[in-house]
Order: sequence, then structure tokens, then C-alpha cells
Amino acid sequence: MSVTELYSRYTRVWIPDPEEVWKAAEIIKDFKEGDTVLHLQLEDESTLEYSIGPKHNALPFLRNPDILVGENDLTALSYLHEPAVLHNLKVRFLESNHIYTYCGIVLVAINPYEQLQIYGEEVINAYSGQNMGDMDPHIFAVAEEAYKQMARDEKNQSIIVSGESGAGKTVSAKYAMRFFATVGGSANDTSVEEKVLASSPIMEAIGNAKTTRNDNSSRFGKYIQIGFDKRYHIIGANMRTYLLEKSRVVFQAEEERNYHIFYQLCASSSLPEFKDLTLTSAEDFTYTSLGENIFIEGVNDAGDLVKTREALTMLGVKEIDQVSIFKVIASILHLGNVGIVSERDGESCHINRDDTHLHHFCRLLGIEQEQMEHWLCRRKLVTTAETYVKNVSYAQAVNARDALAKHIYAHLFDWIVEHINKALHTSTKQHSFIGVLDIYGFETFEINSFEQFCINYANEKLQQQFNSHVFKLEQEEYMKEQIPWTLIDFYDNQPCIDLIEAKLGILDLLDEECKVPKGTDQNWAQKLYSQHSKSGHFEKPRMSNKSFIVVHFADKVEYQCDGFLEKNRDTVYEEQINILKASQFQLVADLFHDGKDAGPPSATSKTSKINVRAAKPAPKGHNREHRKTVGTQFRNSLHLLMETLNATTPHYVRCIKPNDFKESFVFDSRRAVQQLRACGVLETIRISAAGYPSRWTYPDFFSRYRVLMTKKDMTIGDKKQVCKNLLETLVKDPDKFQFGKTKIFFRAGQVAYLEKLRADKFRFACINIQKTVRGWLQRIRYRKIRKSAMTLQRYGRGYLARRYAEMLRLTRAALICQKQYRMVRVRREFLRTRRAVITIQAFTRGMFIRRLYQEFLLHHKAMIIQKTVRGWLVRKKYLRARYAAIVIQCFYRRVRAKRQLKQLKIEARSAEHFKNLSVGMENKIVQLQKKMDNKSKEYKTQNEQLVVTNSTLESEVTKLQKEVETLRSQQTPGTKVTSLQEELEKLRAELQEAHAQRKQIEEEFSNEKQGLQQRVEELEKENTLLKKEKEEMNRRIQTSNQGGDVSQKEIRLQVELDEERQRYQNLLKEFSRLEQRYENLQEDMSSMKFQPGHRRNPSNQSSLGSDSNYPSINMSEVGDTDDTIQQVEEMGIEKAAMDLSVFMKLQKRVRELEQERKRLQTSLEEVEELSKQKGNEPKSSTSEDDINADLAYNSLKRQELETENKKLKNDLNELRKAVADKASDNNSSNELQEGYNLLLNQLKAANEELDVRKEEVLMLKTQIVNSTRQSENINHIDSNDESEWTNNKKPVDSEDTVDAPDLKKLLEAQLQTQSRQHKDELEALHTQIELLKDNLEKKQEMLDHFSTLSPEALVEFSVQQEITRLTNENLDLKELVEKLEKNEKKLKKQLRIYMKKVQELEVSQATKSRPELTRQVTVQRKEKDFEGMLEYYKEDEPLLVKSLITDMKPNAVSATVPCLPAYILFMCIRHADYINDDQKVHSLLTSNINAIKKVLKRNNDDFEMTSFWLANASRLLHCLKQYSGDEAFMTQNTAKQNEHCLKNFDLAEYRQVLSDLSIQIYQQLVRVAEGMMQPMIVSAMLESESIPSLAGVKPMGYRNRSSSLDCESGGPVGYTLQALIKQLGQFYTTMADHGLDPEIIQQVFRQLFYSINAVTLNNLLLRKDVCSWSTGMQLRYNISQLEEWLRGKNLHQSGAVATMEPVIQAAQLLQVKKKTSQDAEAICSLCSALSLQQIVKILNLYTPLNEFEERVTVSFIRDIQNRLQDRIENNQLLVDTKYTFPVLFPYTPSALSLETVHIPASLSLDFLTRV
Repeated sequence: MSVTELYSRYTRVWIPDPEEVWKAAEIIKDFKEGDTVLHLQLEDESTLEYSIGPKHNALPFLRNPDILVGENDLTALSYLHEPAVLHNLKVRFLESNHIYTYCGIVLVAINPYEQLQIYGEEVINAYSGQNMGDMDPHIFAVAEEAYKQMARDEKNQSIIVSGESGAGKTVSAKYAMRFFATVGGSANDTSVEEKVLASSPIMEAIGNAKTTRNDNSSRFGKYIQIGFDKRYHIIGANMRTYLLEKSRVVFQAEEERNYHIFYQLCASSSLPEFKDLTLTSAEDFTYTSLGENIFIEGVNDAGDLVKTREALTMLGVKEIDQVSIFKVIASILHLGNVGIVSERDGESCHINRDDTHLHHFCRLLGIEQEQMEHWLCRRKLVTTAETYVKNVSYAQAVNARDALAKHIYAHLFDWIVEHINKALHTSTKQHSFIGVLDIYGFETFEINSFEQFCINYANEKLQQQFNSHVFKLEQEEYMKEQIPWTLIDFYDNQPCIDLIEAKLGILDLLDEECKVPKGTDQNWAQKLYSQHSKSGHFEKPRMSNKSFIVVHFADKVEYQCDGFLEKNRDTVYEEQINILKASQFQLVADLFHDGKDAGPPSATSKTSKINVRAAKPAPKGHNREHRKTVGTQFRNSLHLLMETLNATTPHYVRCIKPNDFKESFVFDSRRAVQQLRACGVLETIRISAAGYPSRWTYPDFFSRYRVLMTKKDMTIGDKKQVCKNLLETLVKDPDKFQFGKTKIFFRAGQVAYLEKLRADKFRFACINIQKTVRGWLQRIRYRKIRKSAMTLQRYGRGYLARRYAEMLRLTRAALICQKQYRMVRVRREFLRTRRAVITIQAFTRGMFIRRLYQEFLLHHKAMIIQKTVRGWLVRKKYLRARYAAIVIQCFYRRVRAKRQLKQLKIEARSAEHFKNLSVGMENKIVQLQKKMDNKSKEYKTQNEQLVVTNSTLESEVTKLQKEVETLRSQQTPGTKVTSLQEELEKLRAELQEAHAQRKQIEEEFSNEKQGLQQRVEELEKENTLLKKEKEEMNRRIQTSNQGGDVSQKEIRLQVELDEERQRYQNLLKEFSRLEQRYENLQEDMSSMKFQPGHRRNPSNQSSLGSDSNYPSINMSEVGDTDDTIQQVEEMGIEKAAMDLSVFMKLQKRVRELEQERKRLQTSLEEVEELSKQKGNEPKSSTSEDDINADLAYNSLKRQELETENKKLKNDLNELRKAVADKASDNNSSNELQEGYNLLLNQLKAANEELDVRKEEVLMLKTQIVNSTRQSENINHIDSNDESEWTNNKKPVDSEDTVDAPDLKKLLEAQLQTQSRQHKDELEALHTQIELLKDNLEKKQEMLDHFSTLSPEALVEFSVQQEITRLTNENLDLKELVEKLEKNEKKLKKQLRIYMKKVQELEVSQATKSRPELTRQVTVQRKEKDFEGMLEYYKEDEPLLVKSLITDMKPNAVSATVPCLPAYILFMCIRHADYINDDQKVHSLLTSNINAIKKVLKRNNDDFEMTSFWLANASRLLHCLKQYSGDEAFMTQNTAKQNEHCLKNFDLAEYRQVLSDLSIQIYQQLVRVAEGMMQPMIVSAMLESESIPSLAGVKPMGYRNRSSSLDCESGGPVGYTLQALIKQLGQFYTTMADHGLDPEIIQQVFRQLFYSINAVTLNNLLLRKDVCSWSTGMQLRYNISQLEEWLRGKNLHQSGAVATMEPVIQAAQLLQVKKKTSQDAEAICSLCSALSLQQIVKILNLYTPLNEFEERVTVSFIRDIQNRLQDRIENNQLLVDTKYTFPVLFPYTPSALSLETVHIPASLSLDFLTRV
């Protein structure tokens, strides 16, 4: 290719520019050799004549084709030079917002000055396990490459992060360590990775500071070695530090700050624990206020100190040591404020005695204030003859004070680093390590001093190592491909390094000048001038004698000599150090003792592995003259670092600072070029450009450039030969390319030339196509025009004819219209006149009629007035007469009433009145006697003695009556009145006492009633709320068919349900993980304590797999809550909690108590309603006492029945124990007879005890009735008048009570019984009335509600109400039946079982061998068909578990019924339930669950085994539900299956345990399947060509290094879509063969398709090479194939396709147009499942495959962002690959009957007996 061909018209070039460094231009005139001017057109369409000379201005650099712009790897560019590199970085940074770019082996990282969401855990997972060139450039890709090479090559690795201050070195190193901590997490729970990350905030606090270029600049270098074990888990770490900038402690430039820790302490000075430090604001201290800006925008110093303290605590720094550290730091601040006062002579100085800062400094460090005050202003001089003390000047004292502050901080810094290393150190042997070097980049300022010199010296060494490594990799690539190569010349900076570190170099002369007693910086500069003036890397400034220039690899740097000697010496007065050594605080003393007590460093190991050592300054000897300078220490540590790096495989990260203003995504080209030159990126480009930078594989080259081939070449089968023939034809110069084994190597610019030829070929073909198409279009257009003209003529002529005919029609119509109009006008006039005449007549006639009507109306009104007045006068006269008559009658009647009242008073005082009263009392007694006679006759037949007694009593009563009459006749009236008054007083006293008792009882009752009313009100409120919620839900359900958002509500409810299930299953997953951890620890303990012959008994293991020696509770006594509580008290809460059966009993007891509480509450509400109904009636204490009596009676009765029930249960337990003991001892028939007798005696005793208890209950009831009767008598007395007491009280009453107590009790009991019956009937009637009223009101409300409903809603509501009613009735009836039959069934079953056991014992006496026992028992008990149960002996349980679970292989039962082990296990459980053996059920279920867990743990990567046990676990769960006896699970059972239901035990708790186990197995199944699919997904979905020849190959991006791939295995294996579908088919076949439920299979594939979607979309978002139109087409085709497979397997309803919606939309996004605003609107409506961040990322990554396709413009992407900025979504770039959908196990009953299950002989289950 000649120059003329390259620099032709339309060629784009780069020209220098003072502002933008390089500017783009286009050649507008062909260039010919010899021309001195190149005619260019700039981007702003201005022209420029660019002068060209052979020496000064060479031809400008050529631009790369647009298709290569934005490449991931700079070395993939066809033209490799500075402007191409700068432009590519700028485009990626500004347009695509990509901050990472590869440059060969270097990762270029540009600081965005913005927090990007590209460092989450999902991004780490996406890059983990990927090759470096497969994904977009990222710091995680470099870290993964280092981790992979360490594991594969077993060689230590290093990641070297360098760059300017503010370029992001620390952040990049931090993210690299985070990647290692996540991927290589510690194998145990030591949290080493957390400690490694925790060291960052500590080091940032004590080693970072704000500078003018960076708010968090690292002012030291560090090299962190992360150690790994043989399994490549993090086991520890170690940190080395280099060249801490100590001068920053005492001096900061303007707008800079000291180290962060000082400001953090000052910001937290108000905390109580920091009061002792006596700190104030940072502005008050000299060392923190020199920069005049103590704040950083957006930084909370107090909050950062909290993080620092937390990190110190995590790393094991004690609280007392933390306090000491803060004291030392605070003392440095106080030291800076110590005031030194100069004396008048200027040669000495002093410190004031009352200097508070000096006092605080000495107090915080625990040293003597007087000594420190003395030696801060003086120094000791030691000579050979004498020692004397000399005063120092003010300047010297200030320098000594600052030197002391720097020395203290430096030692504290080293101490903290040493303790961090101790915390990160591990005793485990380190197998390999990865080092992360975060070191300062090349620095040049206006004033450069000793620190910049050391930094640039270190960068010279690192650049030398970098150049040699890059050169080595290039040569290795050429040798691997076996192509001829010549030695590539690269820049070697060894002369510059020799200038610095060689003998008599800059450092050597500096150390020599430091040893001279009166050496100065100026003398040292003169020695440099004389020694190195002839060196090519050393220059002397023209205008200065105190500086020198070193020509570094990056730039020339001028260093000021002032301060070099002082900084290199780093001298501190020994007297001050001795004072600090004598500190009373141990930490302060240790800081300065370590340097002298430490021994010399050990020799460097000669092996390949470098020992990890702290890079502290070398220890000082006792002789001051032999102490090493700072330069020497730094040189030694740098040599040690280079040894470590040379012994490892380095990986390079170059951080670039885009601008000096810290603005986000702003690119300053001049600053970027300066850093690119300094960091070695351009040197990498130069080395690559010197060789063959562009490399193509033969298939890719053939696919890309086959358009340039001829038909003859295409017929050749060997693609490699075809490529050779093509290149030899197109490129004449053979040096421009080389053929390797697998690749073609091109010189720089050759790919661009081939792209130009390809574009010309396409352009020529396009021109031909356009020519043909345009001619065809013109012919078609002419034919259309001719046809249109003829059509127009035909239509025009027809139009004229139609218009003439229309005119004729209109003329005729006009005449007709005129005629009709005239007729209508005349008729209207006539009608208007006629209507006016009629109207006038009507109004006139009406006026005359109205006048006549008014006259008649006035006559009628006058007559009415006259009639009314006459009637009023008559009525008034009548009322006056009637009132006078009434007054006369009243006066007469009053006179008669007074006379009658006087007569009645006289009669009332006479004796006849009392006689009449006595006669009334006698009549009452006679009536009572008649009743007594009737009752006596009734009982006469039953008890003759009672009749005799009654007759005797009757005669005695008659005699007593006669005596009473005689006494009354003898007694005078006065004495009678006296006795009656005395009795009246007594009765009044008793009445007052009764009143007091009644008030007390009423108060107590009212309080209790008030409390109950409050509780009832609360319950009513709750009930009201529940009713409202129910009504609301019903309303929502009723209006669901009318609303339009039902689907959204259902989706929201489903989402909430899924979230709840997800939370539960996450908890279950965490429980599984903890259980696995517990088992691992248990196995470790068992392996450590193993002894021969020891074997654990599986029957003693609990349901959680742990050993349990506690007694098990009989499952038949689930209802025996009292026994259960007693056992819990005996066993203890913690022990009882471990037994599942105890837990089940307590739960059952809680449910019963809750039901009892509800029942009592219901009865209380009924009582309250009755009391409210009787609120208007007079209340007596009788009803209240009756209620209390009933309650007391019921309570006593319940207690007695519970006691009786408990006693019966205890007796039954004793019987069971006795029978079991007899069965085990195998005694004679006499003992069996004793068992019978014991059983009968216990039953008789129980019956007798029951009778006694009943009698006691009756007695208690009688006593309660007596007390109630007494209260009734009191109330009766209170209700009568005092006169009645006086008149009716007789002495005979008291005598009757004394003489006939039995009669009185009997009468009272009878009366009480009758009154109670009447009251109960009355209350029942009231209650029934109220219930009927409530029902009536409810029905009325329902009718009102029905009237408002539509017919459809009415039917639905009616059905719902009927279902609710029937359900409630069924529940009530079921509960009632259970309560009534519970005790009876229980006792009958237990007696029947014991009788059967006794029969078995009888048979066992007759036979002695065990097999005979089994057969005889079976024949004797079950002489009928097989009932679907399997019997086994307890000692055979381990063998059963071993045969069915531990040793079971899925293929062993493949030809039988699916889930056969589950059926067999359930049949064994049925038999244990049948014989009512709760221990057997508990042991069998527990051992089965634990065995399944162990099998799954042993086969945790076996999909077939996991699927097999998932099917069996779910089937066993379904069997426990199907045969549980619950009606909800029995709807689909046959009659035979209902007979097989469990009879004695409720295994609901075990169903929950099995459900949890099934969820764990499901999660393991999904995890195994995802692990098997993971390597296939990316290759099958994105890389394989499902549609052949669709994808056009573009120029390659990243050139995979030989180390990036596993050379032994030939690189990664490529999977096709068919391989992925085949794998999915295997999963489906395996699960279907094992009998897994179809619903669970659908959920499994839904989760697997979600994983395919997540992995595919994440890789699409992180790979630029697959974001193209052809990839979108391939992806759409692959997804359609997967959908077709789902339909073929009948899985299309599983929701798997919905999980693929994001990747489907991503494929559509790659294919749609991306130009106009209409396209943006279409994209926004299309990509509803993608987030805004994902859409923008895909658009930024979109890469056209040829020049005919345009890139997505920045304005289009901004338009998309503006349209979608209001969308509410998750701001996450990558999809969470670890998300799992909540699993649901639907109930699926089995149609298989248990008696038909056949057990194959191959299972070796002969010990099981069919029952």
C-alpha cells in the first residue's frame, strides 16, 4: 500500500491541537508524493492547509474506521497511536459511560467521580468463572483472572494499581479485595474476609488526607497480600506500607488537610469517652488548621470515626488500646499548640510554665512535664571528652517539636499496621497468595521535594518491570504461533534507575552528605552537578543552583534541594525519645522500644515463594552513626517489593484522572494524555504496534472477508488455504502479515486497509443494486402516470355530463318550489286571522263568567261566618253550667269520705281485726297440711317409716295449735304487743344485717358485671370489626365481576402470598443451612471421639437428628393434658421442648382451653342479654344467687369429673404397664389370670368411686340450694311492710322450725325445685324469643341487601351464605360429636387393644420360636383380606431404614409403582397407628427423615437421587394428608381408602416437618440443576449460531492472552442450543419417571427458565461483542425453540415463558430501529420488563457489524432517559441470579389402594409382614 492510496480523498486523519491535543479532520484532496501541503476539512466544515515537511511535520495519523471506535481493547484498533487511544477512551467514557478499557494486559480505569451501580454482588457473580476477554472490561475481570491463574498455575499473583492522586487507586484496590473476599470466602466462620475489608477504613483514617487533587488521597503506599489455602479460601492477609508522608502531620498546603483521624477526633470531642482528651474544634489546633479548610463536602468526620472504631474492634484491638491510640493522636495536636517563646538574644528560647497544651501533651502520654519542657528548648552534645547541654534557637526548637510530632505519628502508624497484620495472620499454612499493590503514581508539581523524588523513583522501578513483562508476553505469543519474529526494541529506563540508586548515584551522594557534620543541601547539589553533569538523564537548571532535573520515563521533573538532607536524616533528639520511653503508659513506651529491641531482618528466601514480611524501616542499631537514612530504607523496601513482584504473575490497573475539578464524566484530553504517557499505556501501544497488533482466527477472517473472494476460492474446502490465497492477492507486501498456527497476524493499519477494500466492494455492489432498482422504479412510475391521465380524462367527461343533467333537474325543481311556497304563504295568513278572532271571543266570555262567580262566592262566605259564631256562644254557656255542678259534687263527696275514714280508724283498733288475721294464718297452715298429706301418700308405698313419722307430726301439730289458742286466750293484749315489738326489733336488726350483706354482694356482683360488660364490649367491637372486614371482603368479591382491575388485585394478592411463602422458605433454607452446619460439626466430633464398637441407636434420635435420652409420651394420650403438664414439670421446659409429642399435647391442651374460654364467653353473653331484657322488671337477689349457685355447682361438677377422668387414666396406664411387664417376662398362665383380676378390680373400684363422687355432688348441690333459700327468705322479708311483720309473725313459726327441721328442708327443696324449673323455662323462652328477634332482624337486613343486588350477585351471595351456614353447622355438629364420643371411644379402644395383647400373650406361651409367633398371631388376628398395613419388629427398624432409604437406588424400583418407598413407609406407619404405639410412630418418622437428609447430603450433586427423594417425600406427605381422617383431604378417596385412615394419632406436626423437608429437597434440586446448566447457558443462548451464517464477524475486540485460557483443555467448551434443550429434556424425563407431581415439575422449570433468563441477560449487559442485531435475531430464535419445547412437554402453563420476558424484550431492543422520537416511544412501550438502567446499558453497548449500520446516538439515549425517568422500578443493572420463587406443594391424592401395593423381592424386605 502506497502513501497515495492511504492519504486519498475522504480519508480521515488526526492533527495536533493545542487545546484538545488531537483534532479530527478529513482530506478533501488526494495527496501526492512531494506535496508540502495537505488540504483538510475540520469537523466544523472549515478548511485547513496542513504543512508537511520531512523533518518537522510528518504525515498526520490516520483515523480508525467507525466500526472500530469504542473497542474494549485498545490493541484491537487497526491504527495504534496516541490520538486513536485517546479518542477511543473518550468515546467510551463520555458516550457509553464505560470507565474501564483494556490495553493489552493493562486495565485502564478512568475515575467517574460518581457512584456507579456496577460493583454489587450480582456483578461479582457474573464475572466469577469467566475468561478475561469474554466480558466487558472491569476490575472484577482482572481480579478473576488473577484468582483463576493462581488456582490453575499454582503461582502467586499480584495486582498493581497505580495512578495519580485522585485517580481512584484506593477504590480500585478496595473493589479487588472485595472480589477476593466474596469469591474466596473463608472455609469456616472465622470471617477473615470481613477483617480484610475492615482494614480499609482504618488505613484511610490514619493514612489518607485531603489534597488539592483528591479528597481522600492515600499518602502512603501499601501492598496487601491475601493468603489462600489449598482449596483457595482466604485464610489471612498481610500488609506492607511504604513512605508515609510524615511532613503532612506538621504542614499542609492551602486547601489541604491533615490526616483524617485528627478531624474525626475533633468532630467527636463532645462524646463522654473523649472528654479526657480536652479537644475542641480542628480550627483551634495548628496542625489541623494550616490548610484553612477543615471540612470536606459530603463527609461526616464523626460518622467516619464510628466506622473506624468498629473496624478496630473487629480486628481485635482492645478498647483500652483504642483509647491509648486516641490519646497519642490528641497529644500530637496539643504538641503543635505548645507555645515556644524566643529570648532576646535570639540564641535560646523557653516555654511558659502555665502552657496548658504542654500539660495536656504530657498528661496524655504519661511523661514528666518538666523534663519535656526542658528538652524541647535544649539539646545534648556529646564529644569524646565531655557532654554538655546547649540552648537552641526558636527556629531549631520549632523544628525539633515538629520532628517529634512526625516521629510519634510514624511510630503509631507502624504500630497500628503491625496489629492489623497480627489480626489478619493465621496459623494455617499458606498455599498461595494474591498481592494488591496500591502505590502512588508519577507526580510532578511546581515545587517537588524529597517525597516526589522517592515516588518517581518507585515508579521508574515499576515501569521497568512493566516494560519487560509486556515484552515477554508479546514474544511468547509469537513463539506459540510459530511465526518468525525479530527482537522488539522497547524503552529501557535502567540508566535513569542507575542514576538514582547506583554507586555515587543521587541517593548515595545524599547519604554521604548526611554523614558530614555540617553538610548542607547546597553542597549536595554541587556534588550532583559535578558527578552527573554528563548523564543523559540529569540536567542542571539554568537559573538555579539549588535544584536539579531528572529525565524520567514520563517527563522531566525539577527537584528543589531544600529540605532533602533533613528529610533523609529524619532526626529526632534522643533525649525526647528517652522521655517517651519512660512513659507510664505501656503502649507509648512500646512504640519507641520496638525499634531497638527488634533483631536484624532474616535473609530473603531463595525459593519461588516470597516470605511475607512487613516493610517497616530497618531496625536501628545502638550506634547512631550506623542508623539507616530514609532513602536507604525506602530503597531496601522497594527492592524487596520488586523481588516479590518478580516472583509473581503481575496484573496491571492504571487509574486515570479525567479532570482536576472532580466533575463527573468530564474528560480533559490534556490531563488524560499526560497520565497515559506517565503510566505506560502508550508504551504498551508502542510495543504492540512494533509487532503484529491485529490478530484474527482463520474462521473469523474467512467469515468477515469472504466477500473479497472469488467463486474459485470458495470451492476450496481448506479455509486456511483460502485465507492465505486472499491475503497474497490483496496485500503485496509479505511483511505486513504473518500466518500462525491458529491466527493471522497483521501489522498496524492492515485491518483498516482490508476494511476499506470490503467497504469498496459493498459500495460497488450497492451502486449496481441502486441503478437497477432506480430504473425499475422509473418504469413503474411512467406506467402509473399514463394510466392516471387516461383515468382523469374519463372521469372529467363524465363529470361535465352529470353537471348538465343536474342543471335541468334543478330548474324544474325551482318551479315546483315556487308554486308550493306561494300556496303555503296565503294559507298561513288566513289561519292567523281566524285564530285571532277566536281568541278575542274566548277572553270576553271568560270575563263575564268570572264576575258572576265572585258574587256567589261572597254570599257563601257570609253564611259560614254566621253559623260559626252562633255555635260558639251556645258551647260557652254549656261549659259554665257543667263546671258549677262538678264543684258541688266534690264538696259533698269529701264530707262523706271524712266520715268513713273516721269509722275505719275506730274499727282498726278493735280485737276483731286481729281475729280475722289469725283465721287467715290458720287457713294457710291447713293448706300446707293438705299438701303434706298428699306428699305423704305418695311416699307411703316407698317408705313406711316416713308415713308413720308424718302422721305423728300431724297429731303433734294439732296439739300445738290447740295450746297456742289457749295461750292466746290467757294472754292479755298488752303483753302481746310487747312481745311482738321485741320480735320486731330483732327482725329489724336482722334485716339491717341482711341489707348490708345484700349491698356488699350487689357491689361485688356489679363490679364483676362491669368487668364482664367491658370484656363483652371489647369482644363486640372486635366482632364488629371482623364483620366489617368480612362485609368489605364480600363486597369486593361481589364487585369483582363488575370492576376492571380484578386481575391486578389477584396479582397483588398472589404476590403477597408468594412473598410470604418466600420469607417462610428463606427461613427454612437458613434452618437447613444451620442444620447442615450442626451435622458437620457433629460428624467432626464423632470422628474425633470415635471408639471401636460404638454404634448409635437410630430409635433414640429425635426428629432433628440429635440424640435424645428423654422418655417419649404415649401418643394415645394426646388429650391427657394433666398428665402431659405433669410430665413437662418433671422433665423440665427445655427437655420437654425437645420431645415432639409433648409439644403436640401442649398445643392440643391450648386449643381445648381456648374452646372452653369461648364457650364460657358465650354463656356469659347470654346471661348479660337476659339481664338486659329484665332491666325494667324488679330485680331480687334470688336470681343472682341462683346463677352463682349454678356456676358453683357446674364448676364443682367439672372438677370432680376431671379428677375422676384423671384417676381412670392413671388406672389404665397402670394396667398397660402391668400387661406389658407380663408380656416381656413371659410368665405362666397364673400371672395372666392375675392380670385379668387386676383389670376387673380396677374397673369395679372405678365404678364405686364414680358413685361416691356422684353422691358428694348431690350433697354439694343441696347445700347450695339451702344457702339460696335463706337468701330468698331474707329478700322476702325485705320486700314486705313492717305492719305485715307485726301482724303475721307468730310464735308457732319458731316452734315449727325447731321441732320439724326435716320437714322444713323437704318443703324448701321441693319449692326450690319447682321455682328453678319455672325460671329455667322462662329464661329459655326469653332466650328463644331474643334469638327469633335476632334472626328476624338478620333476615330483614338480608332482604334489604338482596333488594339492592343484581340477579347474578344475588345468586352468588345466596350460595355463599348457604355454604357458610352449612359449614358452621357441620363444624358445630362435628365438635359436639367429638366431645360426646371422645371418652367412650377412647376407653373402648384401649380395652380392646389390651384384650388383644392379652390374647397375644396367651399364644406366646404356647409357641417359643419368633417366626411361629408371627404366623400364629397373623392367622389368629387377621383371617381376612390384606388391609394395606405392614408389620415389623422394633429391632428391625434400622434394617428397614437401611433397605428403603440409605441403600436405595432409583433404578432398583424403576419398574415398579412410582414412589414405592413412600407407600411402604406409610403402610408401616399405619400399622404402628393401628396398634396404638406412639413411640414406634415417633421413632419411625424421625429415623426416616434423618436418613433422607443424610442421603441427600451424601448425594448433594446428584440430580437423579435428589429428584427421587423429592418425589417420595412429597408422596409420603400426600399419604399422611389423604389418610389423616380430615374431611378436607378425603373428598377424592374411595370407600376402601377411607377405611385405611389413621385411627389413633394426629400427625399434623409431622406433616409440617415433611413439608419443610420437601422444600429443602426442592431447593437442592434446583441448585443442582442450575449448576449443571450454568456452563451451557451463555454458549447456547448467545454464542452458538442456531441460524447458520447469520452473524457477521466484526474486527476482534480483546485479544485473549494465552494465560486467560486453559491451554491444556483447549479452551472453553462450546455448547449449542440443542445441548441445552437435551439437558432440559433429561431433567424432565428423570422427574417424570420418579413420579414427581406435575405441579412441582412446572415450578422446577419455571425456576430453571428464570435462571436461563438471568444468566443470559446479565452476560448480554456485560458483553459488548454480543450486543448487535444478529445476536438479537439469534436470541429470538433460541427463545422460540425453548417455547416450542415447553409446549411439547405441556409446560407452557407453568409461567416459564413469563420469566423469559426480560431477555425477549432485550432481543427485540437489539432489532428495533433506534433513530427517531417515534422509535424512542416504541422502545419505551416495548421494554416494560427492563429497567431504565438496563435499556441504556444495552443501547450504549449496541455495536454495528458494518459501516452501513449506524451507532445509537447520545441524543437518542438521552431521549429514552427523559421518557422513562418517572418510571418506578428497581434501580439495579443485573438480574439477581440467586432469586428463587416460593414453592407450593399442592395436595395430590393417590388413586392407588394400599392393599394392591406389591413389594418386589429385590428390596430384601422379608422381615415385613402383610397385615
